[in-house]
Order: sequence, then structure tokens, then C-alpha cells
Amino acid sequence: MSARPEGLSAYIAVTAAYWAFMLTDGALRMLVLLHFHTLGFSPVQLAWLFLLYEVAGIVTNLSAGWIAARFGLTSTLFAGLSIQVLALLALAALDPGWALWPSVAYVMAVQGASGVAKDLSKMSAKSAVKTLAPTARGGLFRWVAVLTGSKNAVKGVGFLTGAGLLATLGFVPSVLAMAAALALILVALTVKMPAGLPRGRKGAKVSDILSKDRDVNWLSAARLFLFGARDVWFVVGIPIYFYAVLSDGSEDGNRAAFFLIGSFMAVWTILYGGVQGAAPRLLGAATRPERELVREARRWAGWLAVIPVLLAALVFLSPGPSPWLTVALVAGLLAFGAVFAVNSSLHSYLILAFTSSERVTMDVGFYYMANAAGRLLGTMLSGLTYQIGGLPLCLGTASLLVLLSRVGAGRLEGHRMHAPA
Repeated sequence: MSARPEGLSAYIAVTAAYWAFMLTDGALRMLVLLHFHTLGFSPVQLAWLFLLYEVAGIVTNLSAGWIAARFGLTSTLFAGLSIQVLALLALAALDPGWALWPSVAYVMAVQGASGVAKDLSKMSAKSAVKTLAPTARGGLFRWVAVLTGSKNAVKGVGFLTGAGLLATLGFVPSVLAMAAALALILVALTVKMPAGLPRGRKGAKVSDILSKDRDVNWLSAARLFLFGARDVWFVVGIPIYFYAVLSDGSEDGNRAAFFLIGSFMAVWTILYGGVQGAAPRLLGAATRPERELVREARRWAGWLAVIPVLLAALVFLSPGPSPWLTVALVAGLLAFGAVFAVNSSLHSYLILAFTSSERVTMDVGFYYMANAAGRLLGTMLSGLTYQIGGLPLCLGTASLLVLLSRVGAGRLEGHRMHAPA
């Protein structure tokens, strides 16, 4: 039997907390999207509901890196879980009798708090891997791939859970049940949290937030456009397109559409997470020089750009919705998810390889600020492009954004790749 790796208990605790958070995050997104679509919100109004969530992510990631460096990763992890519990309780208090725009403003504010919570938790979990991962035989890539891949698989289950809860329990009971479950996880971690996460250091400066490393900055730019390319069709376009195709407007038809849409979003995200977790094996990371993975990031971005162009042409040239078109779209988007997952996994590894242990929370915070900016860009464009040009414009825009991500990946050098502590 091999010895238990040092820091594994803390890694397991952080991963479990992150799983619990992402389950509620995925379920909440599906609950909000489908619930307010049935209330008559337009694609642009639905996109507005998620804008403050992404804006909050940009601000949070910039500041969270310094907060974690100053007060420690345990503090930011607990803060993220606590804020999410409060956000869920606040959303349950929404009064259905309110007028349209007060409702939009209230949900935007709650989603903003949820965005703060998500990025505090994400930055804590991803930064912890740099400190806890073993150094031998691609250990950093494997540990970050397992964390990221499993997180996305759990979020996919959350999409299905949210759609199922909405169809069975309704909106408010579903939100309250998630708040109670997450609160129990938080209490358990507060009582017994394994040692191993870095403590804060008093010398951390706010001026250190912005990265001065060329590779970190270009990778962050590549990340921004990569996630914009996903969310431009994922947030509003595809769910609303499938709802229009699958629902006949009746209550039973809506329930069936909710379940099928939630199932697709879940399967897509679980596949995405599974491929992320398998990326080190797919790329042979344990036996390859680290700088070869920089070249792989460029190559896989180029392959990803082809898929949404083909899907956009397919939808545009089709005379109208049909079963074969729906099947082709599902298959094509699953292929996009698999290739996207390899790109995302490479990025998640490279940011930790490029940074040093002293700057890990700062650089990871900066990088995920770019990630949040990409989701914000994709969210804004999702509602807008769908309302202007339907699904073909959403997918065509996705391809353009992937090409911009390829430009950022093409500028990476990887001359100063750091080993984990």
C-alpha cells in the first residue's frame, strides 16, 4: 500500500465542500432560468437576471486573491458557503406579486450575492490544489483535473436536480431545501476542518492583485474568450430554443420540457466534467514535458472553433425544427463539450503551473476574474444574439470567440513554469 499523500484529507474536505456548493449553483441556475421563462420573461430579460452574477464574479476574484493571501483559504471557503445559504434564503422570499422590473432587480441582486459566493469558493478550492498536490509524475495536473472535472459533473447533476425540483416541489420549497442542505455542510466543515490549507500572511499587498507575468495575462485573455464562447449559447440560447421545440404550452408539456432541458444540460455538463477529469490521461501528461502542454492548448482551441460553425450552418440551412435537427444539435453540442473540456482542463492546469506558491491566490484570482468576465460577455451576448438572429447567430458568435481564445493561447511561452510547493 502506498503512503497516504500529505494534504489529502484537506483536499478531500475542500473538494466535498466545492461539490456541495456547485450542486446548489447548477440547480439554482436552472430553477431561475425556467421559472422566470414561464413567467413571460424575454431572452434579454433572462440574460439580465444573470448579469450581476457575472459582474460580482469579476470584482470578487480580483479581491478574493488578496483576501485569501491575507486571511487564509479556510476563511474564504467558509465565507463563500455562508453567502450562498443567505442568497438562497433571500431568493425564497421573492414576492410573486411584484411588478416585472422590481422582480428583475431583486433576482439580479440575489444572483450577484450568489456570484460572490461561487467565486470565493472556486478560488479557495483551486488555489488549495497548488499547495496540496504531489509533485511527481504530473501530480498537479491530475489533482486539478479531478477537482475541476468532478465539480462540473456535480454541477451537471445540479441542472437536472433544479429542473426536477421545479417540476415536482415548485420554486420556493426547492430553494429552501437547497439552503438547508448547504447549511448542514457548512456546519460540518466548521466543526472539523482538516489541517493543510495555507494561513494568511500579513505582508500581502492589495497592489499585488494584478499579475505582471506575461503568460498569466495571455492565459487569462484566452480563458475570457473561451468561456464567452460557451455561455453565448449555453445560458439563454439553447434552453429557450429547446423549450420552444419541446413544449406545447400546456402544464404537462412544460413539465416534460423542463425535464428534457434539464437532462440535456446535466448530460452536457457531466460529460464535460468527465472529460476534464480524464484530460491528463488523454494527453499523456505524466510522460510529457510540461511545455508541450502549452502547445496542446493552442491546438485544441483551433479544433474547438470548427464545431459551432458547422452547427450554425446546420440550423440556418434547415427549413425548421425537426427531430433529426434536434438529435444533430445534441450530438454536436456534446462534441463541443468534450473538446471544450480539454481546453478548460489545460487552462486550469497551466494557471497553476505558471504561478508561484507565494502568488497562487493572487494569480488564480486574476485568472478567474477573466473567467467571470468571459461568462459576463457570453451571458450578455446570449440573450442579445438569440433575440436578433436566433440560435445560428449564437453559435456563429461562439466560433468567433473561440478563435480569439486561440489567439491568446498562441502567445503563451511557458518559459517560467513553477513546480507546486
